[in-house]
Amino acid sequence: MATLAVQQIAVTGTAPTYGAASAGGDGANPQDRTCLHVKNGGGASINVTLLVPGSTYGQPNPDPVIAVPAAADRFIYLPPAAGDPSTGLVSWTYSAVTSVTVALLGV
Repeated sequence: MATLAVQQIAVTGTAPTYGAASAGGDGANPQDRTCLHVKNGGGASINVTLLVPGSTYGQPNPDPVIAVPAAADRFIYLPPAAGDPSTGLVSWTYSAVTSVTVALLGV
């Protein structure tokens, strides 16, 4: 798992740097306005699963699954409240990583 750094979007424009998605998933220490940009350059749809720790009212918190179609991209909001209380990191996994690149963006 790689811990991605937030790339701040500037008023003057930002050219984000994308990296390969990690086979074991990735994580980040998000800010209030942080999103994950996932680009799927492959020929099949993939899923990105946010791993939300803890429980509410005795029930495990749900792990949202976001589909990223083939040759498409998605912006995924990463709320700080979804972070692990012990590390502050929000973590996620990918169903496949071939031809998948990611960038963590903040405003």
